[in-house]
Amino acid sequence: MRFILTPELGRLTKWLRILGFDAVYFSGTNLPSLLIQALRDSRIILTRNLRLINKAKAAKFVQIKSDEVNQQLKQVLKDLKIKLDEDIMFSRCIICNIELNKIDKQKIKDRVPEYVFKTQDEFFTCSSCQRIYWSGTHWGNITKTLEDINKCVSV
Repeated sequence: MRFILTPELGRLTKWLRILGFDAVYFSGTNLPSLLIQALRDSRIILTRNLRLINKAKAAKFVQIKSDEVNQQLKQVLKDLKIKLDEDIMFSRCIICNIELNKIDKQKIKDRVPEYVFKTQDEFFTCSSCQRIYWSGTHWGNITKTLEDINKCVSV
């Protein structure tokens, strides 16, 4: 599933990327450009912008109702009947939306904290921004949040 999100949904964009979804953050103000991109790339528009919804007759969209990101994520998963897939989670750069690539541990030795290098075995990188990712404690916190959201959606 591919998404395009309007400027008021930046945090939701990052969470969808964490889940492994191709989520484009549209920061522009030109609504016709957003609609064209959504149709051209077969993306679902996620927005809180009622003006856009009134113009989005040809595109698929979800009107996000909450200001709170956990509620937004629950709504998207529920409205679109999305089941979380652990195989694609943490597979995209949260900054660039590019799929991450596994990288040899020795190649990043000088690019991560010493403790991280000693305690982690798997590392991933974004080919666009060169950011390095690993399964640290933040991944556990994110996984816990996602489990809680998934329980609410599955009920």
